[in-house]
Parts: sequence; C-alpha cells; structure tokens
Amino acid sequence: MTQIISLDAPAVRHRRPPTRSGRSYYVRTFGCQMNEHDSERIGGLLEADGMVPAAGVDDADVVVLNTCTIRENADNRLYGYLGALKAVKERRPELQVLVGGCSAQKDRELIRQRAAWVDVVFGTHNVHRVLDLLDHVEEWGPITEIWDETASAEEFPSTLPTSRATPHAAWVTITIGCDNSCTFCIVPIVRGREISRRPGDVIAEVRGLVADGVSEVTLLGQNVNSYGRDLDLNGRSPVFADLLRRVGEVDGVRRVWFTSPHPKDFREDVAEAMAATAAVCEQLHLPLQSGSDRILAAMHRGYRAERFLEKLAMARRVVPDLAVSTDVIVGFPGETEEDFAATLEVMGEARFDQAFTFQFSPRPGTPAATMPDQVSPAVVQERFERLVELQNRISLERNEEMVGRRYEVLVEGPSRKDPATITARTRGNKTVHFTGDDPAGSYRDVEIVRAAPHHLMGRRVR
Repeated sequence: MTQIISLDAPAVRHRRPPTRSGRSYYVRTFGCQMNEHDSERIGGLLEADGMVPAAGVDDADVVVLNTCTIRENADNRLYGYLGALKAVKERRPELQVLVGGCSAQKDRELIRQRAAWVDVVFGTHNVHRVLDLLDHVEEWGPITEIWDETASAEEFPSTLPTSRATPHAAWVTITIGCDNSCTFCIVPIVRGREISRRPGDVIAEVRGLVADGVSEVTLLGQNVNSYGRDLDLNGRSPVFADLLRRVGEVDGVRRVWFTSPHPKDFREDVAEAMAATAAVCEQLHLPLQSGSDRILAAMHRGYRAERFLEKLAMARRVVPDLAVSTDVIVGFPGETEEDFAATLEVMGEARFDQAFTFQFSPRPGTPAATMPDQVSPAVVQERFERLVELQNRISLERNEEMVGRRYEVLVEGPSRKDPATITARTRGNKTVHFTGDDPAGSYRDVEIVRAAPHHLMGRRVR
C-alpha cells in the first residue's frame, strides 16, 4: 500500500527525528552539479543525525539514489541500478532505499510500479525533509511517498548541512528553478519556477565556506544571468555581475566559477566583472545548442546564431585568455542536413575549447517530444560522429596553443589511472597531468609540455 503524506502532517513536519548513531548511508548521484550539490546536503543531513558514510551499497543501512532525468539514458541507468538493488533488498529487508531528485519528481508512479520495494520516493523540493521521511517510514511502513510541487527560498540546498567530497571546493546555489521555455528541456517541469537567494545569504555562505578551508566556489543556477529578477532590495533588483564581484572579493576565495549562463541573457557587465575580479576564473560555459536559426527558433532559445557569435566575441574581447565551453544537441526534431551544416559552420567559427555534445533525447512532457519529423537514430549518430570529430580537432588545436606557457593549477589529487601522476585544473578549466605528490587543494605553477584534445601534460615549475 502506498501512502501519500501531506507536508503539513505534524508527524512529518514537526516530529523530532531519532538519533541514528552507528548506522551508515550511501548516496549514489546521477546527473549534473545541481544533483551533486543536493547529494552533499543529503549526506550532511544524515551525518548530522549520527550516521556515517559507507563505501558502497553492501555496507549501508540506508541507500539514497539522487536521480537525473535530463536525458533518456539517465532514466535507464536509474532503473538498471534499481534492478541490481532489488537482490540486495531481498537479502537484507532492513535496508532502506530512497529515490529522490528529478526522475522522482517526474516519474514517481512509474518508479513505484517498476520498483515497489523502494521505501521512499521524494521530489526535488523535499531534500530538506530526508530525516523526516526516514522517521515516517520507520514508524508507519516501508512504502511511503511525500510530495510537494513548490519550493521556497528557505529550502535552498545550500541552507542545509553538507558532506563535501572535496574539502577545498564547494558549490553555492544562487537560484533554483528556471523560467525559460526551451522546448527540449524538462528542468522547469521538475525544478519549478526560478527563485533567487538574497545576496547577503550567498556572501555569508561563502565566508563560512572559506572559514572551513574552501578556496574554490562554483555559483550554481539553471540560468545565473537572470539572478535577482525576482528580488526587490530597497527598490532595486540585484544583478549577477554585482554578486560575482562580491563573491570574488571575499577574503580567502582564490577561484570563482559559475554555471550556467543563458546566451540570450549574457551581458557585457558580467564579462566586465569577470575581467575586473581577480578570483573569477577566465572560463565561460555558453550553451549554443544549434547553429541553425530555424532550429534555434524551434527550441525557443531566444537568439540567432549571429547574435550568439557576437556575444562570444564580446566576452573574448573583454576577458583576456578566456576559455569557452558549450553544449550542442544533434538531431533535434526537423533538423535537416542544411541545419546541421550550419551547426558545423558555427562550431568552426566559434572554436570552443570544449563542447559537450548530445544526441536529442525526447523527454515526456516537453513540446519537443511530440514534434513531427523526428530524426532517425542512424542519421543522428552519423551527424554526432562528424560533430565530435570536428570539435576534437579544434580542442586539440586550442590546447596546443598552450604548450610552452605557464599556468597556475589547482591540484585535485592523484590520477585515477596512475597514482604517481597528479591531476589538476587551470583557471580555464583544462585538465593538466604532471608528476608529483602535491596534496589536493594546493596551488602550483606548471609549464605545459604536451597537448591532447581533452587534457594537457605539464611539468611543475618550482
């Protein structure tokens, strides 16, 4: 029997959660930085209640799957993982399994049908209620749902305890939700309308993070450039450029990133703030999505290819040594060979340092999912391969321009393939490998000695 619990029920909202000292948890994250940030807060809440992180499912008393639904393969990965968890649950019935995040927000009934043994399904606006959910399932039964379709400024993930995997780096949420209407995107459906945090709250969090040893912060929002439009502070709305400067001026912050801006809202004042604020990194993620004006209009992106290139040129003019990454969707409904050729042309002119390329994935509930003239998978795959080949060539050429130059890098830790090799990142978000034993979180100067499309090899400069 499935119970749908009202958020106003006293048993959920006001009951003091029991201490779970000695119990362990495991959080598996699917998806973007927003999901990663939510998972850190889920871990923080569980640890605040006395729990400790487990190495994996077999060692955990509570398993939380924080899900993504931006593309179909993310849904498929979730259900594959749930299938594997079923056998674990049968061996250990006391194991508690929670499914949250975007897939849970979109497909709560489907998750229940395909995995009836899941204990709790909760949506994107209920991260802060994880302990209440565990309380309720322990008292009232193994199959419980709790749901809320709205969010408030008091429910930002950043206002919760945290368990960060990387002590020197942190995400800071400045907005949740999205007010855009891109026809391929499910985010507004599962994350809701856009809500901005007050700038003073953001700055206070950054100062607290610095006091905790953080030197690198990433400002998160679905569209950071629209930050503050819903706020009214003394008769004016704060703008993202002002917030960027204030965060970068916090004593102890050495690197500031932000993601993601929307090209239609990206303005010169943000580029100027990037150039004028030493801590703000010379890196910009500017999602193109398509180089065809006809497809951009069908996507409801709000700009033409020429306007996109003008904004890109402005950013590079204002911010010296700017590295730029982008997103591109191949095979949007109705895309012709001419449309795709326009994308290749824009990519060649833009010469991005990096591109995240995706094959169109129809998301139920979005306008694009039911558009006519869906492109055949074989055609999409062939175009995708051509686009990747072009971008790999451009990325290699851009990286080769860095050979012989010196850069400050932030050490992330040993390479996954070779423990004797350090993995680090430049201020342009380029991965650099070099020999050494430098600790994670340290800053070093390296000279680039060799380039590949997706990484650089360096030599430490002492």
